[in-house]
Amino acid sequence: MSIYKRFVLIFVILLLFAVYSYASIEESKPEMEHRMITLILQLAVIVITVRIFGVIFRRYLKQPGVLGELFAGFVIGPYALGSIILPILNQPLFPKLGTVLPVTPELYGIAVIASIVLLFMAGLETDLPTFLRFSFVGSIVGLGGVILSFFLGDMIAVLLLPNVDSFMAPAALFLGTLSTATSVGITARVLSEIRKMSSPEGVTILAGAVLDDVLGIVILAVVVGISRLGLSGAGVDWGKIGLIALKAFGFWVICTGLGIVFATRLTRWLKWIKSPDAIAGVSLGFALFLAGLAEMAGLAMIIGAYIMGLSLSQTDMADELRNRLHGVYQFLVPIFFCVMGMMVNFSAMKGIIIFGLIYTLFAILGKILGCGIPAYIMGFNLKGAFRVGAGMLPRGEVTLIIAGIGLSTGAIGQDMFGVAVVTLLVASIIAPPILVKSFEGGNGLRNENLLKKEEKGCQIKLEFPSVHIASFICSRILQAFRNEEFFVHRLNIEGQIYHIKKEDIFITLIQRDKTIELNTSTENKHLVSLIVLEEILELKELLEAVHKLKSPEYLYTELATGLFSEDEE
Repeated sequence: MSIYKRFVLIFVILLLFAVYSYASIEESKPEMEHRMITLILQLAVIVITVRIFGVIFRRYLKQPGVLGELFAGFVIGPYALGSIILPILNQPLFPKLGTVLPVTPELYGIAVIASIVLLFMAGLETDLPTFLRFSFVGSIVGLGGVILSFFLGDMIAVLLLPNVDSFMAPAALFLGTLSTATSVGITARVLSEIRKMSSPEGVTILAGAVLDDVLGIVILAVVVGISRLGLSGAGVDWGKIGLIALKAFGFWVICTGLGIVFATRLTRWLKWIKSPDAIAGVSLGFALFLAGLAEMAGLAMIIGAYIMGLSLSQTDMADELRNRLHGVYQFLVPIFFCVMGMMVNFSAMKGIIIFGLIYTLFAILGKILGCGIPAYIMGFNLKGAFRVGAGMLPRGEVTLIIAGIGLSTGAIGQDMFGVAVVTLLVASIIAPPILVKSFEGGNGLRNENLLKKEEKGCQIKLEFPSVHIASFICSRILQAFRNEEFFVHRLNIEGQIYHIKKEDIFITLIQRDKTIELNTSTENKHLVSLIVLEEILELKELLEAVHKLKSPEYLYTELATGLFSEDEE
């Protein structure tokens, strides 16, 4: 019997034992304990299933793990296997409870907490200096993509959906907002693999993607407010809409500004706690608190969480927070994606399959044209403009969060939620190969002076005998920069790409297997070389001291001497 068959057999046996135990004590348990036991069993199945499907999609299908987590939700959700009545349990494990939220309130509450953790970590990973440095070209590109994508998504809903007769209808607004989001994680991973992260197209894509997320969150706040007015029967009041937009933008700007200004003082206070785990816990508590304030202000919770993460992203503890909360992130976030998958009712999409395909097509065109045309105007040629547009195609977590909020508020139904998920799947699957293929060929710049600092920069490349040695030296180099009061920011928690910053000095460090690359401007070349050289010399002295241990006779003599000395005593 293979290891996979053994694993499945053990899992089935444990599941049957848990269900039997649950059924045997069901009648004697109070309602609260009954619901808690159900929740625990649901979480057990979800955690195991998402890991299995995540591995299958990453290892065998060569697709992002998030797609596997979504697919796990499709399979075990209330519209699929989860609706099957188990013989011993006498009820489904994931019963369909309603048309708006088909999962239990407890499970959806955990998914909400997971979305807050997700956006808090996204804020921590947002590289504000990089965004500001390439803000001009990247902002124009990102803004163009947001405007055209929103307009096309809203327009398609008005033209093709029978119950939508206005551009301000909640369903049209949510479909417009859904088409604006971009997945920074998927794009960054692809650019890293093809070694185009520091290219003019690469930095423009990343800066534009960051702006997409920021604008998407602000637009979401406005749309949620408008939808609540529309669903309450109050009608469309442009004065109230303007007030909602002003409140959303004001909350974003004021809280973000205060967060960035007082981040240093907050960090100093948090360091007083001294325990790194306690600091991470308190920081996450602040994110939950600000998320609650955002909801009380009539906005989405994720806005407060993102602001808190963004405020702490430029502090010297940002990398430590990401590392400490990585386990929480890895546990909760897959649950969120799985629960979002559970909400997809594909049978409800039978009447709008054609609409779903048309919407997906226009969502893709909205990014390629909306980002590609401004890129061409700003100095890229047709090839470079297409690369920028293709890099903005992937959809990710923000899309699901927007769709989930629309579904929970009743602004969109199961059919529109399914359309959003299909769009995410199609765009995320086709984007990586298109992006890789688009970078084949020559230069993507029409104006050679565009982003000249990156083109005329300096690259220091170090190659080592093995990956372990490269990783060890990489950690030493990063620590050397920290000792010199540089801020080290890890761009992607799963990758080996770092931004090293201090005042106007900007360095990118990338580890690719046995190679370490440092990219910086020409004027900073000598400073970077000096810091790295000093670290290499220290390592050389360390290796010379360790070299003596290569002699087994020397090591044996030292150990034997110590052993005999103890016996004599």
